[in-house]
Amino acid sequence: SPAAERLRYILGEDEDGMPTPTLFTEMDTLQHDGEELEWRESARWVKFEEKVEEGGERWSKPHVSTLSLHSLFELRTCLQTGVVLLDLEGYSLPQIVDDIIERQIEEGMIGPELRDKISFVLLRKHRHQTKKPIHRSLADMGKGSSGYFSLCFCCVAGHAQSRSMNDIADTPSTDQLKNKFMKKIPRDAEASNVLVGEVDFLDKPFVAFVRLAQATTLGGLTEVPVPTRFLFVLLGPHGKAKSYNEIGRAIATLMVDDLFSDVAYKARDREDLIAGIDEFLDEVIVLPPGEWDPKIRIEPPKKVLSADKRKSVFSLNELGQMNGSVGGGGGVSEDEEMPVPHEFCGGLFLDIKRKLPWYPSDFYEGFHIQSISAVLFIYLGCITNAITFGGLLGDATDNYQGVMESFLGTALAGTVFCLFGGQPLIILSSTGPILIFEKLLYEFSKSNSIDYMELRLWIGMHACAQCLFLVATDASYIIKYMTRFTEEGFSSLISFIFISDAIKKMVGSFKYYPINTEFNPDYVTAYKCECVHSQKSPKNSHSQKNMKITRKHLHEHGSQVRMNITALDWTQLSKKECVKYGGSLVGKSCKYVPDLALMSFILFFGTYSMTVSLKKFKFSRYFPTKLRKLISDFSIFMSIMTFVGLDMLIGLKTPKLIVPTEFKPTRPDRGWIVMPFGKNPWWVYVASFVPALLVTILIFMDQQISAVIVNRKENKLKKGCGYHLDLFWVGLLMAACSFIGLPWYVAATVISIAHIDSLKMESESSAPGEQPQFLGVREQRMTGILVFVLTGVSIFLAPVLQFIPMPVLYGVFLYMGVASLGGIQFWDRTKLFLMPAKHQPDFTYLRHVPLRRVHLFTLLQIVCLAVLWILKSTFLAIIFPVMILGLMLVRKMLDMVFSQHDLAWLDDLLPEKEKKKKDDEKKNSSSKKDKKKGRVGDDSEDDVSLAFE
Repeated sequence: SPAAERLRYILGEDEDGMPTPTLFTEMDTLQHDGEELEWRESARWVKFEEKVEEGGERWSKPHVSTLSLHSLFELRTCLQTGVVLLDLEGYSLPQIVDDIIERQIEEGMIGPELRDKISFVLLRKHRHQTKKPIHRSLADMGKGSSGYFSLCFCCVAGHAQSRSMNDIADTPSTDQLKNKFMKKIPRDAEASNVLVGEVDFLDKPFVAFVRLAQATTLGGLTEVPVPTRFLFVLLGPHGKAKSYNEIGRAIATLMVDDLFSDVAYKARDREDLIAGIDEFLDEVIVLPPGEWDPKIRIEPPKKVLSADKRKSVFSLNELGQMNGSVGGGGGVSEDEEMPVPHEFCGGLFLDIKRKLPWYPSDFYEGFHIQSISAVLFIYLGCITNAITFGGLLGDATDNYQGVMESFLGTALAGTVFCLFGGQPLIILSSTGPILIFEKLLYEFSKSNSIDYMELRLWIGMHACAQCLFLVATDASYIIKYMTRFTEEGFSSLISFIFISDAIKKMVGSFKYYPINTEFNPDYVTAYKCECVHSQKSPKNSHSQKNMKITRKHLHEHGSQVRMNITALDWTQLSKKECVKYGGSLVGKSCKYVPDLALMSFILFFGTYSMTVSLKKFKFSRYFPTKLRKLISDFSIFMSIMTFVGLDMLIGLKTPKLIVPTEFKPTRPDRGWIVMPFGKNPWWVYVASFVPALLVTILIFMDQQISAVIVNRKENKLKKGCGYHLDLFWVGLLMAACSFIGLPWYVAATVISIAHIDSLKMESESSAPGEQPQFLGVREQRMTGILVFVLTGVSIFLAPVLQFIPMPVLYGVFLYMGVASLGGIQFWDRTKLFLMPAKHQPDFTYLRHVPLRRVHLFTLLQIVCLAVLWILKSTFLAIIFPVMILGLMLVRKMLDMVFSQHDLAWLDDLLPEKEKKKKDDEKKNSSSKKDKKKGRVGDDSEDDVSLAFE
């Protein structure tokens, strides 16, 4: 259209210039204050509209502006017939008003006799909406009804009078500078002021649109001390106040529209502004008047759509890109992220080159209060995992490796990896397949009279060499074939393992501490139980017969009685006193057994549910934003402290965290250094290459899939990946841990996802009504380093950690497993099986793929996940990495079942398929372009239509 063609050149001329500032828009309406006129603030916009409610005592909630189509057409007419002054040199409001009136007189729109009247009206004082002091509001509440209203009117009038400001002043007032609303406005914001009103001396509207050459502070014209850039004035005859008000709302809404504000800043004449309105009208959606209530205020959306797509249509540079690559995806090029294997250590050097410039920021960006909550959360998860894994490893290897080795290995490997690794957000831990391998290796060594630690050392060295070979040959390129199908299958399995293990631990508590179903409250009182002294002697009965000591006497002379317990009348003591003085309760069903299983369940489920509730607290309506966010960040720590305190208050002997207290190997007959020679035949050193190959596959697949999940586009990481550098350090750490006799470590998927979730950043909602937007993750090394350093010194923190009940940590494990399922498309698609079509969420893929095809894809994933679950539950878990490769093979076979269109929405295209699809799209787009040129030549409008195609 002509308007689109005009905007294309307006917005395309200065693409590399400074972005336009955010506009704060205020609308003032002309009101009568007794016999005097004043401009009273009626609405304001930063992104959404806020209106002064009736009575003028409060602002409305921010809401989406709803405009009548008629008001937009009237606004368009006003700009066509009124005065438009662009780049006016104005330094004070009286000067600007004089220039506007002078231009109106020059063009014959008004007579000279109206100069003073219009000037008088436009220079009236401005009264801005402010909140009453709370002490005054409380005082008003204590008054009677009649006295209340008169006093309220006086307070509002007096308070508003103190807030009213003279427009002629050049500097902001103290009240303006103290306005807390300034926190909601960006620092570089500018103002657009809208003045509308009706007067009795005009017979036709007086309209002016002014853009100042430089933003100027016009004293009390604006509620906040923001320099004014735009001014819109509409004065008209009596009888059309509602129409004037709607036109003012229309121009104010346009001024906060991203695209129109750009047009307003870059417009060269009146026609450019009208073209901006026409583009706005093209995007407007009209609602039929009888099918909705216009009084309803539409809540601001959770995610505000950017106007970049609208702008890109009119951008000269992006127009050429659209013609050249129709349908092409954005993002980083293939060579930049993951190079094709073509040179020795090319990927490793690229990772180092990519990560080195960020290295200093990886430390100082970690100094943030959010990092503290992340450290506490991940630390508790790590020590719980270290204790659990260390205990199982001790049972599997006859204590050659135990809890002490698990703590030391976690601290050493984790600290080194976070210091030098390519992706420091990854948390290293031991995994189930490694545990099964260690168990089978120990049994093989024991049955064949081979030294287990020396054999393990050689396997570790061979695995290290193999990992370094994979790094040198850029084998990490294989992750290009790990699509969403493989990622989700792996991460879902690990998440379900965490959830299953946490529940199994709680079921085990009910077996270890069975519930006493035959318990009766009467049995624990002295009424049904008889207290007897446990020491039998002839003197006891004689003493009890001659000396009857009552309970009252016992309380009065407790210290003296304690010296001669044989003189007590044991039958008169309460249960508590009986136990205190060494007696025992006898009688039918007299024994009292506390239900530790029930208490453990309360601690377990209470920790989980409280964490979930506090995590969602940042979306609550209560308390200020900063406090809600602080509570959400420290939700896990607060939940743990709450239920640790509850456990201490109740005082039951629930199972507690057991931490080693001495720095020495778990098995007394082994040292910290494993010697490579002397205990096994020479052929073992060579033959260990074969089991090392299995370990290498296990380490490679586990590490790379976890890294792919961490580096997802959804996490918006900005510092790049480091697959080769990660594998390099994991390989070296395997050799180092083998020499010291420590477990092997690899990326832990669930804990790493939890680490990322605890470091997610959101925008501080500046504009009223604007929802916080996910900005990315706080990428740094400090949290990981502190977690593993704390894990290492936990040996010396045993006196403190021993108060933490294990059920509380199981609750943390359950939360980590459930939270890691969030955002997985597979989990969302699984829930669709239970939802009727009308209640299903509006997922994008449901718009493009038939529901039956979605269910078929999900069903295949469920079958694959079930097979993996069965395998990991048997001795075949050692071939778990091969099963991950099997998932990649299944994904390749899906190309024969689903179309590339369906796979593009439900999964990711494989590299060769994606390349083929892009080539086909380029061919189709170029053929369309040739046809267009042959038919209509080089007309620019055809170029625009081609871009839309």
